[in-house]
Amino acid sequence: MERESMEFDVVVVGAGPAGLSAAIKLSQLAQQQEQEISICVVEKGSEVGAHILSGAVLETSALDELLPDWQSMGSPLTTEVKEDVFYYYTSGKSAFQIPNLFLPAPVHNDGNYIVSMGNVCRWLAEQAENMGIEVYPGFAAAEVLFNDDGSVKGVATGDMGISAEGEQKDSYMPGMELHAKYTLFAEGCRGHLGKQLIAHFGLDEGKDPQHYGIGIKEVWQIKPELHEEGKVIHGLGWPLAESGSSGGAFMYHAENNEVYIGLITDLNYSNPHVSPFEEFQRWKTHPKTAQYLEGAERLAYGARALAKGGLNSLPKMNFPGGLIIGCDAGTLNAVKIKGNHTAMKSGILAAEEVAAALMSDSPAADLANFEARINSSWLGKELKSSRNFAGYMHTFGALVGSAAVWFDQTIMRGNMPFTLRDRKPDHACLKPAAESKKIDYPKPDNVLTFDRLSSVFLSNTNHEEDQPCHLQLMDTSVPIQVNLPMYDEPAQRYCPAGVYEVITDGDEPRFQINAQNCVHCKTCDIKDPSQNIRWVTPEGLGGPNYPNM
Repeated sequence: MERESMEFDVVVVGAGPAGLSAAIKLSQLAQQQEQEISICVVEKGSEVGAHILSGAVLETSALDELLPDWQSMGSPLTTEVKEDVFYYYTSGKSAFQIPNLFLPAPVHNDGNYIVSMGNVCRWLAEQAENMGIEVYPGFAAAEVLFNDDGSVKGVATGDMGISAEGEQKDSYMPGMELHAKYTLFAEGCRGHLGKQLIAHFGLDEGKDPQHYGIGIKEVWQIKPELHEEGKVIHGLGWPLAESGSSGGAFMYHAENNEVYIGLITDLNYSNPHVSPFEEFQRWKTHPKTAQYLEGAERLAYGARALAKGGLNSLPKMNFPGGLIIGCDAGTLNAVKIKGNHTAMKSGILAAEEVAAALMSDSPAADLANFEARINSSWLGKELKSSRNFAGYMHTFGALVGSAAVWFDQTIMRGNMPFTLRDRKPDHACLKPAAESKKIDYPKPDNVLTFDRLSSVFLSNTNHEEDQPCHLQLMDTSVPIQVNLPMYDEPAQRYCPAGVYEVITDGDEPRFQINAQNCVHCKTCDIKDPSQNIRWVTPEGLGGPNYPNM
């Protein structure tokens, strides 16, 4: 069967904060100019929000611009931050609180809200649909389409009903081609198509490689007497420092006696024995964390990579026929530990650029003014002022790096007369296993700490079993012949979902991929030292189904 096609003015790939903000702003601009702009948003999750995972403390600056009346519109922003606490964990039993005076100015959360970004995106999608925007969850954009002149024509959704052997099943349905004058790619961190477009158009030439972290998050319901609604806790140090890694932990006291807890492990770690999942389990046993989890119930689990390279790693975001926006490009402000407000602002600016092109007599197919639009906005100023964060932390470590960030942000207001660069990609940072200290992680107690499989169960992850594996090996021999002897095959440990295993039940070890467990975090695509794993979109509807992450 041939693929059918549909025509739109604008197609948005991804119903996250960037994509939905772009769609809403476009519709607003069209109404103001009494124009009609047809807009389609496709989302690979089973519903909007199903694949959204973020801490999250939300700064409302972009939302204030997009929907100024959000407080009276039934938005899910109900828990304002009341208290900020920052710890340095010196060991598994001790910690000291860093006075707020010594925290970089952008880290303070006055006026921000503790939110489930999944629920925020569900609410934004409702606003979009009320404006006549077509939102299609369950449709994974699997392919970029090009015009004869090389510009982007749109996307094609993936075929449904293909067997693991690549044959058409009785349920086969070909994908749909979505053609547009402009296509906005807002897939989130390490987007499958965004990655292809960056390479195809050379959008990252002259830039530092992107740097990433893997964020692992759980939602717990705790005892009412232990709950402090509006309290925000961040921390550095143990356990990551003990393994020579960097990153940070968080605990947010949300509504309904729930706390959101998590650990972000920077993916530039060098010890291949490190397991971000196990590091998170260890952090939960620290007294400063465990005191809140006594008698509590774990409700949800998930994981997602985040792009934290900032301005130095930000690719050119425009190309003929479209834009890459939000975390697909890497607009997160790492100093603030926030990327949702910046993603939303990039979507707003994208809408303004596209609307100007659509309403002009001679549309600019390459949207060439977008970079200037970004640079002159508060988004551009934020990214410029925080440009040295990764350089400080990667060069000097957590304590000295944090002190440098404090001076940069609080005294110099981000106006240091130099720019630190970090040109070593995260996947190239691993040392050989033989030169690295082995880590003996304790077994889970099933009270505070758990194994991967029981955790993945809480993510409601599911994939159609009989479909092509969406975790593709460029060379099937590499895991056993290269990665295992050199790095003790780190995929066994960096994956937070138990997708990758080395099975040794026979004479020779073999590499097993449990693709059904995949929570779409993209860590394997980022951290594999041989760059041999390629994450591609599975059938639509596949993956996690996060209720409130």
